[in-house]
Amino acid sequence: MGIQFCTKGNLILIVIEDVEETIEWKILQKKKQQKTKEKHRIRTKAAIKIQAWWRGTLVRRTLLHAALRAWIIQCWWRMTLLRVLEKKRQAALIAYATRERAVIKLQSLVRMWRVHWRYCQVLNAIYVIQGHWQCHNCQTCALLRGHCVVTATHLQFHIEIINS
Repeated sequence: MGIQFCTKGNLILIVIEDVEETIEWKILQKKKQQKTKEKHRIRTKAAIKIQAWWRGTLVRRTLLHAALRAWIIQCWWRMTLLRVLEKKRQAALIAYATRERAVIKLQSLVRMWRVHWRYCQVLNAIYVIQGHWQCHNCQTCALLRGHCVVTATHLQFHIEIINS
């Protein structure tokens, strides 16, 4: 037990304390403060965990949206590249077909010219033979028999002179 004297002007204050009660009371106050601090620390820790979870959720959501947008852009780009590639293939196919048609046409014209040239040679030969034959026709009274064979590369004539 402790006694304290406080003088304030004319007033004398005497405080009698029970030291053990005071110590217990101070211990209880410290325990209450510690419990309050502990509760506050636990609540703060829980709030930090909730905030961290929420921030993580927001970050994951943002990353998911970014990944989806990137995927959409990649799909669009692949589709654009496929269209360009298809147009190139189509143009190459058209160019190839045009070249092939031109080559075939040219080959056909060359073959036609060669056959026409051979035909003209044979026709000229026939005119020469006919010219000579008309001169000798009255004298020999023979007949001409002809046979013609046309192939892709040649034109053949067989002429026989038949005496009657």
